[in-house]
Formats: sequence, C-alpha cells, structure tokens
Amino acid sequence: MSSAPAAAADPVTVRKNERFVIEGGHPIAGTIRASANKNAALPIVAACMLATEPVVLHDVPDIVDVMLLVELLATAGVTTERLGPNSWRIDASGGVDPTHLDAGLCERIRGSLLLAGPLVARYGEVWIPVPGGDTIGRRRVDTHVIALQSLGATFTWDEGYRFEARDGLVGGHMFLDEPSVTGTENAIMAASIAKGTTVIENAACEPHVQDLCRFLVVLGAKIDGIGSNVLTIHGQAKLGGGEYTIQPDHIEVGSFVGLAAVTGGELIIENAGDISQLRPMLVGFGKLGVDMELEGTTLRVPPEQRLHVRDDLGGHITKLEDGPWPNFPADLTSTAVAIATQATGTIMIFEKMFETRLVFTDKLVAMGARIVLCDPHRAVISGPARLSGIRMESPDIRAGMSLLTCALAADGRSVIQNVQQIDRGYERIDERLRSLGAQIERVTT
Repeated sequence: MSSAPAAAADPVTVRKNERFVIEGGHPIAGTIRASANKNAALPIVAACMLATEPVVLHDVPDIVDVMLLVELLATAGVTTERLGPNSWRIDASGGVDPTHLDAGLCERIRGSLLLAGPLVARYGEVWIPVPGGDTIGRRRVDTHVIALQSLGATFTWDEGYRFEARDGLVGGHMFLDEPSVTGTENAIMAASIAKGTTVIENAACEPHVQDLCRFLVVLGAKIDGIGSNVLTIHGQAKLGGGEYTIQPDHIEVGSFVGLAAVTGGELIIENAGDISQLRPMLVGFGKLGVDMELEGTTLRVPPEQRLHVRDDLGGHITKLEDGPWPNFPADLTSTAVAIATQATGTIMIFEKMFETRLVFTDKLVAMGARIVLCDPHRAVISGPARLSGIRMESPDIRAGMSLLTCALAADGRSVIQNVQQIDRGYERIDERLRSLGAQIERVTT
C-alpha cells in the first residue's frame, strides 16, 4: 500500500517495446466515454503534496504519464493506493524528502516539474532533476522560476532546479512573462499556502488550470478569479484532505472527433464536458467542415461527412492557429492537420506555441498527404489526399494521435512504432478503438 502497485508499473515498462499494426478503411463508430483530463490530473496529483490529510481522486486517467508521477511520489515516501479503476488514495501527511526525488523517473515526464511549487511551499526547499517530456521544441522553465521567485524563493541550478524558501513563501503581485500553463499551476499551488495574498496577472486559464483551482478549493484554498487570467489567492496556513473527480479531457474529445470525421463513422462521445471547454474546438474544426452536435455533455459526430475547408471571405485561404486559452488548443493542432488531409480545399495550420510540433508531417507526406511545411510553425495542407499505409514512428503524444488518425483513414496496413508516446496521453487507446470498429492490434516486438 505504501508504494505504486505493479498494475501502475506494467504500462510504464512493457509498452516501451510495442507497436500498433493498423488496417485502414474501417469507420470509427459507436459510443465511447471520454477519459479525464491528463493535463489536469498531473497538477492535481502534484498538488496532493500540499495536503496534510489523505486525498481521494476519481476519474484519474490510467496513462503512462500519470502512473509515472504516482510512482515518483511513492518513491519519495508518499502513501499511494489504487482504490479501483481510475481511483486513487494519496496520503502525503507523513512528509517526504523534497531534495531526493528519483532522477530516473523525473527524466521520463515533464510533469515532475509541477512538484516544485507545492514542495518548496510546504517544506521550504526542493530539488527537481531535469524533467523529460515530448520533443516538440524548447520548453521554457523561466516562468516557473519567475513565479516562485516572486513569492520569495531563491533559485540555483544544481544539475536540476533547486528552490529554497527557508522562512516560507510570502504572497505578492506577479505578472507572468507568458501565460504558461504549468508555470501558472506552480504559482497557484505555491501561493495557496504562502503567507498573505498573491495576485497572478497574465495567468493561464485553460480548463485544466481551472480544474486544479477547484481541487485546491476543495482542500481549503481561497482562490478568486477562476477561469480568468487574473487570479487572487489568499494563502492558508495549511490545506486538508478531500475527495475530487477530475473533469473530462477536451483534447481527447477533439481527438475522437477527428478519428470519426476522417473515417466517416457516427460517433457518440459521452462525458465530453460542457460547452465552455469545447467551444474553441468546435469553432476550429468547423473551419475544416466538421459537423458536431452537442446536447448536454454528450457530443455526436454525424456519419459520412463531406469535409470541406471553409474559405475566408473573398475566397481567401483560411488559417487555423492555436494560442493560449480560449484560443484553439495547441494540443489539437496535430489532429487538425490529420483532418485537413481529408478535407476538400486548402488551409494553413499555424502552430504558434511549440517550435517543432509540425515536423512530424513528413510522415503524413510519405503516406500521400499534400502538405507544404513552410517553417517549423506553419504548414499548408491541400486535400483530400488518398493515403496509403506505411511504417512510421510516433515522436510525441499528439503527433502519435495524428499518425493513428491518418492510418485509420488510409488504404492498407500501417505500423506505428514507439507507441508508448501515445500511451502517455491516451488510456488503452487500442482497446477502445477496437470497440468502435477499428482494426488495430498492439504487437510486442
């Protein structure tokens, strides 16, 4: 009970040598329930380090990144217990050594950086080995440093990130140099038990940031402005325990929309979340001609869609660009590229957030997609293109989903290697797709 169970470790170790074999041309159709938000689960699990009493979490996605973070906490001395499918009990009341985190585990997930805020706030010091994560360009940590320094922490580079605040953190007024999601989350967690009041301007306000705030409120935090880019946090002496259910993943919802749209199936997505989470995706995919119907928290993708890029006024080539919330989510740009390959017309995808996220498009070109990569941030796609299956490798979570989407729409057989990248963000994706009619097998190499 005091360490991560074998069930959590299996997908981390075994799936490193697995691949997907896909036979394309079969519609993705049926009913599926969206998993909880990966990008909310990671900071919420990290925030359990602030709690002086046990925490019970529900709808925790059973994916590699989350299991690695739970395992990291367990190796640091936190009591972790799987209560059932997607439910965990995390007890950090016994304390941990914040300067001896497992470097090997930290290197495998960028989410380990989310421990900086809660640990320096609670223990006055923390050392975070260099974190891992997707290879999608430079991932700045400057905002994390600026935020914690604004609360009184000192920062030094010591083959990792070392923060100290021996006398405790003190609330202050900060303006973040960019609306970094994880930087904002570290600031929120640290400020929740800092002395006094903290104001964070230019804060990220993505749905997962909002979910973290709501979770902290359950533990006793006082946070004003949730959902806006100005947060006011009234520091508490300590936070208690509680029980919380993580919200649905709007990125997974968008990924399944793309799968159904390019394969022509009718898909019902339950637990899709409310309109406030989905509106940017609805508008963005609408530019590609994707029709969607939302009733309550259930989203329907009609069958046999004739995808057609909706030109700008005057017949000009339209542009789909991502940005900080509530703009189109960066994590859906790769899926947007996949949809665009099957839509009649031409569109420019402008990825502003990450430097090399679109580089994977060379694999889609090899399948037959008509894509011009203008530079690392911009790609022009003309469709529809007839795709043929090939052997390829997933470079990151979202590119992997784009490759999988195109493989399911392609003629013939595709093989996707390095599937642990996809497993990092999508729970049992092969099993769930098979239940929807996909011809996909996981093969150990």
